[in-house]
Amino acid sequence: MAGEELRAQLVKRLIDAGQLRSETWRDAVTAVPRHAFLRGGFFEEVPGSAPTAWAPVGPGDPRWLERCYEDISLVTQIAGTIVPGDIRGQILRAPTSSSTMPRLVVRMLEELQVEDGRRVLEIGTGSGYSTALLCHRLGDAFVTSVEVDADVAVRARTALGSCGFAPDLVVGDGLAGHPDGAPYDRVIATCGLHTVPHELIEQTRPGGIVLVTLCGWLYSSELARLTVRGDGTASGRFLGGQISFMLARPHLPPPLGSLPDLDSGDDRPAAVGAEALHDWDTRFVAQLAAPRAQRVELTRDGRTEHLLLDVEAGAWAVLWKDGGTWRVRQGGPGRIWDRVEAHVSRWRSCGAPSLDRFRIAVGPGGTSVSWPEG
Repeated sequence: MAGEELRAQLVKRLIDAGQLRSETWRDAVTAVPRHAFLRGGFFEEVPGSAPTAWAPVGPGDPRWLERCYEDISLVTQIAGTIVPGDIRGQILRAPTSSSTMPRLVVRMLEELQVEDGRRVLEIGTGSGYSTALLCHRLGDAFVTSVEVDADVAVRARTALGSCGFAPDLVVGDGLAGHPDGAPYDRVIATCGLHTVPHELIEQTRPGGIVLVTLCGWLYSSELARLTVRGDGTASGRFLGGQISFMLARPHLPPPLGSLPDLDSGDDRPAAVGAEALHDWDTRFVAQLAAPRAQRVELTRDGRTEHLLLDVEAGAWAVLWKDGGTWRVRQGGPGRIWDRVEAHVSRWRSCGAPSLDRFRIAVGPGGTSVSWPEG
């Protein structure tokens, strides 16, 4: 099946899903060939592999073209440097760059609320596909995109050029924005952020919109749209939908290193058990209480234990099931699980409002998140 037909089918699926709503973005998705941004191939998860293995799929593979137009994210880089052409067989390393699923790409572009003549700063060029959609909608002169990885940026520039687009592409730390081109009317981050850098707010015009995905190290995340005010602050709300992206590289958690002595510390019954973290919304609330905690599942002494560890602070909490009761042992400065229990309990006492009712504010002092109390 030809690329044009596959692209038309993708457009129809996105319209039917309610994500592709406006004519201008429909025109862009219809015109821009996604496969042009995947000519270097992608990695596909090997079914049944544990730990997860990845195998390359290139343009010579009969599956390649159709996969390019499926509504899925496609991994384009492994371990920070490895691309599909580097591998014969399989690789057991973590993905570090991808072409985001089209459904999420167009949802974010619709949520950005762009209009003709608006200048957009994109954080994370990646494959360049979303950059191309922005260029089709607004024109090259109104699009600036920043990519931290120079090799990824070169591939994106080549793909964009092959489609006739020439936006301002910058290699650098997108979390610092691009002050030379400021101010912008819209800022969109296509990577997960642990906190919202104030530089992105400073480089946006009053009344402008910043669209980001706030993600914690317990890996619950949400899309947020903020409106910038004249005093250099911004506020808005989460948009719902359990959106997730790879974290920006500077916002990745530190290595776990050696684990603490989990048999020391204080031991008590837990008011909130570890199973609560299986729920997306509860996990997001827990992250607000322990923003630098990571979660590890261990098997010790014949039982499953759930460890939350703040590497930098040296604080930790380990939970396990004792019959029908959850217990927790904590150590290090502060008490991680005490904070999580207090936060989750207060949220539940307010009726456990969904994340799309949460508010977010960003100022020089950092990022704050709240939910309705009534």
